[in-house]
Amino acid sequence: MDRAALNELTKGELIELVLAQEARHAAEMAVLRERIAELERRLGLNSGKPPSSDGLKKPPRVGNLRQPSGKQTGGQPGHPGKTLRRTETPDTTVDHYPQACATCGTALTAAMATDHVARQVFDLPEPRPLIVTEHRAYACRCAACGRQTRAAFPAGVTAPVQYGTRVAAFVLYLLHYQLLPEKRLAEVMADLFGVTLVTATIARISRDAARRCQGFADAVRDQVAAAPLKHLDETGFRIGGKTQWLHIASTVLLTFYRISPKRGSLLASVTGIVVHDHWKPYYTLEGVRHALCNAHHLRELKALVEIEKTGHAGCSVCCAAPATPPISRATGAYR
Repeated sequence: MDRAALNELTKGELIELVLAQEARHAAEMAVLRERIAELERRLGLNSGKPPSSDGLKKPPRVGNLRQPSGKQTGGQPGHPGKTLRRTETPDTTVDHYPQACATCGTALTAAMATDHVARQVFDLPEPRPLIVTEHRAYACRCAACGRQTRAAFPAGVTAPVQYGTRVAAFVLYLLHYQLLPEKRLAEVMADLFGVTLVTATIARISRDAARRCQGFADAVRDQVAAAPLKHLDETGFRIGGKTQWLHIASTVLLTFYRISPKRGSLLASVTGIVVHDHWKPYYTLEGVRHALCNAHHLRELKALVEIEKTGHAGCSVCCAAPATPPISRATGAYR
């Protein structure tokens, strides 16, 4: 409103105008304060951010949701234990005889032995050079027709020189289960087994195994997608210096891992009930029912207490929330 229009207003109209602007300003400030509180809460939760990116100044995190069990640390009563025990069939036996009598010094021989006390040592075998197996495919000429037929090599023997299945099994175990970097893995194989590997060979072994397991991975994906109840989640990490997303879909018995450059790339052909953390893209899945993860509920409530200092998170959240449909105790899904 310009100055001329203001001069034409009465005193009462000016008062109403000031009060309206003040109310509008107060409403805008309330929205901004709510937005700032939400952003601060998200920074405190730090959900989806890799811990390695925190640096030395780590933000406050929500404490562990696990409560003390009251049990003492270590093995519990009834635990079977893993004590090293003697074997009745040792691989090697080494006999030790005294050379002379400890009293008079007379020479002693094995024939004078009366009894013995045994102790067993469990150890790894001495590292040996690689066992090289040469496969020879002979050709034979038929005496009846004169045609020559050559034998086939065993499955997997495809190159003039190659590493065998045991070497590949060690590489896959150390690389994908023990999570050794390729260079460290090459050092381990050289130090322990005398096997010289380059990172390109390790990568090829990994790709070959992935190709052989593709049918199994597809079967797990299809079974998880069609399961009556499954849990969905995703987390970011880096591959080759680029941000990727690891998508996880799991049931009680199966877990399917999938990597995608896009966080919103969700599993296709999903049916049944999906349990998730209320991330909005999950609600774009068609033909499913949704259940919210109670672990995330507890973390959100704990954040209200520890970060926002509300004191009674459960009451302030649950009592203020609108009424929701009953939740199944068995699945956590809305009925």
